[in-house]
Amino acid sequence: MRGRERATPPHLRAENLPPPDPTIDLDDAGDTPILREYRAAKAEHPDALVLARLGDFYELFGADAELAAPILEVTLTGRGFGSAGRLPMCGVPHQAVATHLRRLLDAGHRVVLWDQVGEVVAGRLVRREVTRVLSPGTAVDADLLEPTRVARLVALAETAGQVGVAALDLAGGELVVMEVAGGLGSVALRDELERLDVAELLVGDPASVPPALLLTAVRTALPVPLFDGRRAAERLASATGAASLLGLGLEEMPVGVRAAGAVLGYCERARVSLEPGLLRVVPRQSGDLMRLDPPTRRNLELLEPLGSGPSLAQLLDRTRTPMGARLLRRRLQEPLTDPDPIGARLEAVAALVADRPRRGELRRRLGSVHDLERLVGRVTQSLATPRDLGAIREACAALPAVARLLEDLPGELTGLAGTAVPPVEVEADLRATFVDDPPPSSREGGFIRPGADPELDRLHSSAAEARDFIAGLEGQERERTGIRSLKVGYNRVFGYYIEVPHAHREAVPPDYLRKQTLVGAERYITPRLKEQESVVLSARERAVARELELLGEAVRRVTAHGPALLGCAAAGATADVAQALATVADDEGWVRPTVDRSTVTDIEAGRHPLVERSLGRGAFVANDTSLDVAHRIVVLTGPNMAGKSTYLRQVALITLLAQVGSFVPARRARLGVCDRIFTRVGAQDDLSAGLSTFMVEMAETAAILRQATARSLLVLDEIGRGTSTYDGLSIAQALVEHLHDSPQLNCRTLFATHYHELTALAERLPRVVNARVEVVEEGETITFLHRIRPGGADRSYGIQVARLAGLPAGLLARAREVLGEMESRRPLEADREAPAQLDLGLPAPAAHPVLDELAELDLDGLTPREALSKLAELQERAGR
Repeated sequence: MRGRERATPPHLRAENLPPPDPTIDLDDAGDTPILREYRAAKAEHPDALVLARLGDFYELFGADAELAAPILEVTLTGRGFGSAGRLPMCGVPHQAVATHLRRLLDAGHRVVLWDQVGEVVAGRLVRREVTRVLSPGTAVDADLLEPTRVARLVALAETAGQVGVAALDLAGGELVVMEVAGGLGSVALRDELERLDVAELLVGDPASVPPALLLTAVRTALPVPLFDGRRAAERLASATGAASLLGLGLEEMPVGVRAAGAVLGYCERARVSLEPGLLRVVPRQSGDLMRLDPPTRRNLELLEPLGSGPSLAQLLDRTRTPMGARLLRRRLQEPLTDPDPIGARLEAVAALVADRPRRGELRRRLGSVHDLERLVGRVTQSLATPRDLGAIREACAALPAVARLLEDLPGELTGLAGTAVPPVEVEADLRATFVDDPPPSSREGGFIRPGADPELDRLHSSAAEARDFIAGLEGQERERTGIRSLKVGYNRVFGYYIEVPHAHREAVPPDYLRKQTLVGAERYITPRLKEQESVVLSARERAVARELELLGEAVRRVTAHGPALLGCAAAGATADVAQALATVADDEGWVRPTVDRSTVTDIEAGRHPLVERSLGRGAFVANDTSLDVAHRIVVLTGPNMAGKSTYLRQVALITLLAQVGSFVPARRARLGVCDRIFTRVGAQDDLSAGLSTFMVEMAETAAILRQATARSLLVLDEIGRGTSTYDGLSIAQALVEHLHDSPQLNCRTLFATHYHELTALAERLPRVVNARVEVVEEGETITFLHRIRPGGADRSYGIQVARLAGLPAGLLARAREVLGEMESRRPLEADREAPAQLDLGLPAPAAHPVLDELAELDLDGLTPREALSKLAELQERAGR
């Protein structure tokens, strides 16, 4: 399309409304200059949606338009090409492109911006280039990201069952590298990816990735050469400035390095700039952090609430900066397993709990630090706006006060005072360059401070003189011509003009040149007016161009200080999380736990933080918990609604909070670190996978038994309730016995059940103890006291609970009759006189030499090959 760029997109023109012609694809459309260049851009990026800037709109053509229109909620129109048919088109205003980009990225698409980069000149085709290649994992713009959530670009590389994982937070400049055993289908990999907040997953062979792995993340297939190990080491050296992998701590992670190379190679293709020194590589060994499986995340409401109340993240989030909120969210998903760093975090929180004035001032100062981490990220990508640089200036002004408040604080805050001080020249430079309130966009200029640049000042002065001349022209011309109704005006089509009513046409001077005729007036120009107009308009264009140059220079200067500013951001985020946890602890009356390497869980007057918040301070009934070497399993009985599930969850939450480094809702707590927390609480059908409630329950229980160790905490609620009474009781009893007797388990366990027959297990299993939820029964009514007491319950109060729920009286009366008949037979009642074994009427297994030999095998001492050989031998002896 030649000539002046239009302000109205083609899909809004009447002649381009969808005709009845058949649609055609891009290759069959006409050979116009714009379409020819658009095809070239599309050929370079065939897997992306290409948005072409045409005047005031971004346009999409062909299949891209058909795909994008419903996502963008815009009308799909088209342009006719004669008998060939109609080319589908759609477009969005360039001022609102960020909103529409967010929709496309959220829908999982890659997007290419094909922008105008040349000057708009009448009669010439505007030069255009691809300026951005965006995907869900490479977006860094503030409008495209959630402030409190990290959107990571993650690559997976697999070799011999070992999976390399590289997770890049481009907005924050952090690359986490790790290796996970077990292959692409392993539970460990799934748990790691859940924790990493994956926005886009990069894989070499999409078919090799299990469909259930990260259903919510966008998957992008990469060519296999991008995973080459030698090229990966070169990319890492180039991106970090490190001389070798040894300096990055990656020398023993060859598969992780391959994944990191794929991430960096993808960034190169996406035209993402990674400045040396600004990328922080974080190697992570397995076991450094606690893995939390999806059921545990869901049951403990870490990030999303199960009901109408807050999640744990929402309850704890008293942060003052988005980067602090992201760090808090990350810590909740990866509790520590080493008491020493846990203690350092608790030391910092304790100091701020004790010093309210300092904490209050720290909160106030942190509010001016903004999201320094992502601001620096946009600067390094040359995407910073004048307002972004103004926010960096404010952050640099606030940070010295933050640093002073961090002086002498203990624990993980030790030494942060020095890290939090920004380079002094950054604030001074930005204050001298930019106005006090910079605009959000650089398009119109007006963000450079007067006096900052002599050349820009001269341009502004010339334009001001010309504007003064034009402003005084109306009075001068009225006096010269005697036409009192003469007016000087301006429009975007004709520029400045002099308007004279027809009644005074005879008095118009000869130097007036007629420009436009209206119904009641004529419009004129003069050589002197056009000269001054040219000065105003050219000076403005040159001034905006000069301001953009100065903006680019300022961005480069700030980028040079990027590593120091990212260090300030990290210090600020750490301080923000510490003060947030201290604020929660102070407001909610939480205490500092003792965290050590024992296997003890000793909680006095523990409370469920989320339930307590919904009930109000002082209304929650606190309870004790004691698990140690002698008492590893608590069998908890009691009726529904009495508080069993709340009690189970509160113990898990208190443990998790302590290992995050937070104070806990209790009067006192001593906790030995857990390597894992598992919860099997509640159940529901997984219809999409064709699984029943019971099947989901059994699958989750099996996964727990495969992964738990002696250092794990298990929270199990109503195991076996999804099947018949005999089956459920049998499974529940066998599970408790297995947890008690298995040498690799024997872990701290809270086991809530309605099968009060299981209380007999405490009489023959030495590390099993009974507990019950206290209930007061008065005639036909019961009162839940929500207190946990030693000993087992001997009934479930189901009919009383049904009465509270409002079931009809007749139905309840019949239920009592049936219950009486069943209790008279008591088919499931254990023989209290002979407690050595619960008799479920099941035949005792016959002895077999193969089973005896299998029981004596040292599984930990066998290699995989020896284990397979022994298994084949035992199977042959068993007659299979």
